[in-house]
Amino acid sequence: MEKPTLVFTGTVIKEQEGYSSLCLELDVASQGETKEEAKQSLIEAVTLYLETAIESNLPLIRTVLEKDNPINTRPDEVVDIFPMI
Repeated sequence: MEKPTLVFTGTVIKEQEGYSSLCLELDVASQGETKEEAKQSLIEAVTLYLETAIESNLPLIRTVLEKDNPINTRPDEVVDIFPMI
């Protein structure tokens, strides 16, 4: 039997100094000095979050309200949107 694959969305936002990265479905955030550093930091943070949530039997996904989604509220500052598998 094949294991199910979970896919989440990562978003990188340009800040005044550096970059923020978000996975809204999991309510996980990170940051970095470069876009790539912010992206890698988010992947690490999501991996740790998922490992802890699964071990502790915690819920994984949350609903993202349109008013909280930076893709809609800060489109000029979004520099990357990527799938995290």
